Amino acid sequence: MSRPIAVLRPEPGNRITAAAIEGRGRTAIRLPLFETRPLAWDVPDPAAYDALILTSANAVRWAGEGLGSLRGLPVWAVGEATASAARRAHLDVVAVGDAGAAALVMQAEAAGVRHALHLAGRERTLEAGGIVAAVLPVYASEVLPVAVEQVAALDGCVALIQSARAGARLAEIVSDRGAVVLAAISEAAAAGAGRGWRATAIAPRPETEALIDLAIALAD
Repeated sequence: MSRPIAVLRPEPGNRITAAAIEGRGRTAIRLPLFETRPLAWDVPDPAAYDALILTSANAVRWAGEGLGSLRGLPVWAVGEATASAARRAHLDVVAVGDAGAAALVMQAEAAGVRHALHLAGRERTLEAGGIVAAVLPVYASEVLPVAVEQVAALDGCVALIQSARAGARLAEIVSDRGAVVLAAISEAAAAGAGRGWRATAIAPRPETEALIDLAIALAD
């Protein structure tokens, strides 16, 4: 019998990812560890920047009407899910990174970007510095309570780790790490979870589809 696959990301991505897993004949555990909400933010002068860096579709989802003022900036996005969200918001996606935020910044710098604006979550890994001229938090991820029986259901599962913060939160609530296999979307996400898990593997690309493929392979 294959291991169940635990989806820990916030809604609405949680149910979408879980449905994709179930559509492939596997059992999904739906356990959002966080709830996202918008933050108030002031729209900067787009003329001060030469690019927009996006590392999460949540930044697009929660930015609100202010995002429209930034549509003239070329977008550098981490992963196809973020890029797709940006395109649906009528942003000009010029590059899609496949190796995480730090690699995307290096890619943008090599292409000539010098003053990028990063729309981000309140809790994030990429900070201002180098070509990232400013970081604007446009959403927050609040911790959700987890019941004892929900934690117990994770025994023997493959857990999808889609951020370093999710990895750290999972490590807080799981007592027996040796019973859980991690499928992480990036090295940074895996590092957030720490050590001691039954096994840890990294998706070949920072995309949900690649992560699901990895999790199913680990579950068998």
